[in-house]
Amino acid sequence: MSAKARVSIEWLSGCSGCELGIVDLHEKLLEVLDEIELVRIPILMDVKEYVAADVGILTGSIRTEHDRHAAREMRRLCKSILAFGTCPVYGGPHSSAYPHTTDELLDGAYRSNASTVTSEVPTDVPRLLAGNRPLDSEIEVDLYLPGCPPHPAFIFEALMSLVRGRAPGIGRHSVCFRCERKMVKTDRKTLRRAFEGEFDPEICFLSQGCLCFGSVTLDRCLAPCTKVGVPCFSCGGPSEPVILEPQKDVRSEVALRMSHLTQIPEAEIVAEIERQAKTHFAYAMASPVFRQKPTFLLKKWTQSPTPAGGTA
Repeated sequence: MSAKARVSIEWLSGCSGCELGIVDLHEKLLEVLDEIELVRIPILMDVKEYVAADVGILTGSIRTEHDRHAAREMRRLCKSILAFGTCPVYGGPHSSAYPHTTDELLDGAYRSNASTVTSEVPTDVPRLLAGNRPLDSEIEVDLYLPGCPPHPAFIFEALMSLVRGRAPGIGRHSVCFRCERKMVKTDRKTLRRAFEGEFDPEICFLSQGCLCFGSVTLDRCLAPCTKVGVPCFSCGGPSEPVILEPQKDVRSEVALRMSHLTQIPEAEIVAEIERQAKTHFAYAMASPVFRQKPTFLLKKWTQSPTPAGGTA
């Protein structure tokens, strides 16, 4: 019997949800453990040092000096690195700090926080960097697996591909590919949010005037939200066309589709997306995928009202 592949796991700035995603493999986890040896996993082991491994799995994003050190050590000691979850791939939900300076964040958390009431900011913790960023801004990554957390089916495939040294058999579809709702033309004239009234479970949210980002989001979830009546909020990160094509913009792509399916003006939809920019770009706004697009003006959208028509 061949030796098991050594797997080392480290979490950076994140929530540990991706580690729990591994547990969600259920019976498949036994098949994985037949082929790997976990030599480091902070959520289960009290291990401080970094050890040599065949595969290194990192969750969370680069936010502190400790994160940067941990990422470098994992890269030095692991043959392959897997960016596991939306945080290491795109920056994750705490990317919402992007429009603010570190001083503004610390002031809001400590000095100007009514529940904290202190003028002191902790100094005995790892120093915050200027902003959080994806893992590949610091080290080379061999495989990316976005998702918050990724679906167990994708987790299993990614782990097995790394352990067995083969290309992962993971598709490049958007969330819409697995959504069972139908896009139909309607006479809807106004926008509404997900909590405003009931929605037809058979019809696409866009057709019903509700923003849904499934068409511009990479499928690493199997579309569970839309199947139970919740529009996609893009936790899996942008779809491949948005990543690869500079002219593809999340706002304009979604607005164009919705305006074709309803009677809502495209400019009105773009303006609504900008008003809720911290929600709709929450999982990837720290990524160069968005930051380098000339139409991505998050700081402007979050600091002043945006006129109808947007900036694109």
